[in-house]
Amino acid sequence: MSETTAAEAAVAEAVEEDSSALWRGDTGTLQETTRRVLLELLKGPYVSGAQNPGLWAALVADQETIRSRLHDLFLDLVLDPYDEFAFTRKVETHDLQVPSALRAERLTFLDTAMLLVLRQFLLAAPGEERVIIGQDEVYEQLSVYRDGDESTFLRNLNGSWGRMINRLRVLHSAGEDRFQISPMVRFLIDEDRVRELTAVYRRIAGTDGTEYTHDTDDTEYTDGQETDA
Repeated sequence: MSETTAAEAAVAEAVEEDSSALWRGDTGTLQETTRRVLLELLKGPYVSGAQNPGLWAALVADQETIRSRLHDLFLDLVLDPYDEFAFTRKVETHDLQVPSALRAERLTFLDTAMLLVLRQFLLAAPGEERVIIGQDEVYEQLSVYRDGDESTFLRNLNGSWGRMINRLRVLHSAGEDRFQISPMVRFLIDEDRVRELTAVYRRIAGTDGTEYTHDTDDTEYTDGQETDA
């Protein structure tokens, strides 16, 4: 090997050692843990310090870089340092019309009602580090919405309960058929929409003295944001 070739090889090796490349031909510039955090944020619905302290530490350490990368996709980073969770949402700007990079999932009537009930349980315990509830407590609150046979209603309730655990990840097992409500519930529906939905659901339940019929689907959830269907 010539002296020039050896020198070039040494330079190339030094560059490779100093780069953040994770595989041959990798042109990315982020460290591995930062990439993993970014990917989890994009997959949604959120990153939790309680569930994944390693990813949370990486997020806190490199949040400005992650925020910048998300801005490249017209997304903003929402981070709650107290409850230790973070999620993405579409940037809010009046300067230009931006596309949405978030995946939308339609929620059923009972899905939305269950979210409102979980939110009420959470807000009824201010200052509590953990809010623990049982499935029966939630189902009892939702029993006013039964408008068909009991077995069908229970099947629909179980479907909504499963989505709270597996898709939205706002319920986490706390043992003995008890579940902890994620503080993330507070961010799934904004305050104005909560007031609007609460009024509608009271009419449906007949608690305001009026009659009301409802469709199966009424809302759409988009990675931390809830919008009209």
